[in-house]
Amino acid sequence: MNYDFEMEKQIKNIKEGSPLLLHVCCAPCSSAVLERLGDFFEITIFYYNPNITDEVEYHKRIEEVKRLIQSISCKYPVHLEEGRYQPNEFWEMSKGLENEPERGKRCYKCYELRLEETARIAEQFNFPYFCTTLTLSPHKNSNWINEIGERLDKEYSTHYLYSDFKKKNGYKRSIELSKKYDLYRQDYCGCVYSKRDRRK
Repeated sequence: MNYDFEMEKQIKNIKEGSPLLLHVCCAPCSSAVLERLGDFFEITIFYYNPNITDEVEYHKRIEEVKRLIQSISCKYPVHLEEGRYQPNEFWEMSKGLENEPERGKRCYKCYELRLEETARIAEQFNFPYFCTTLTLSPHKNSNWINEIGERLDKEYSTHYLYSDFKKKNGYKRSIELSKKYDLYRQDYCGCVYSKRDRRK
């Protein structure tokens, strides 16, 4: 399925200015997604990333998200909601998967962990739509992410917005915007395992 095309079809049937809860992983990925969606949705950024197992790294990334929100221009206001930071949630989820390769089963479970919490919060606070910036990265499996989102759409009273933000040069645009706003670009996804594999 062309998830970028599916998103465009969805947006045609959504009222402009509708609230969207957008799960974000970092400021660089957020930049291109905010540029693309910020003139259509009123976005609340949801920063929920227990996979970032280094606390200093976690706070460094959220501070960059805050700085980006202050710098980027969107038609509708952009808000920030910080989720709980409990890395033990990631540790519990990854038990038995420590030696899985990057982009393997552990990553699937990590997408699932973060997307399900996003759907839960969207339902709790009556957001009609939820989405994630994770599909912008060429290192993330967009098919898995969208399949999880589609399943959660059926389980919660909120609608998943399909995406493949790397399309239409989205990833390239995030690099350009990172330079424009002087954003910190990390070289690993956040968890101790991706950091280990990056060092290798």
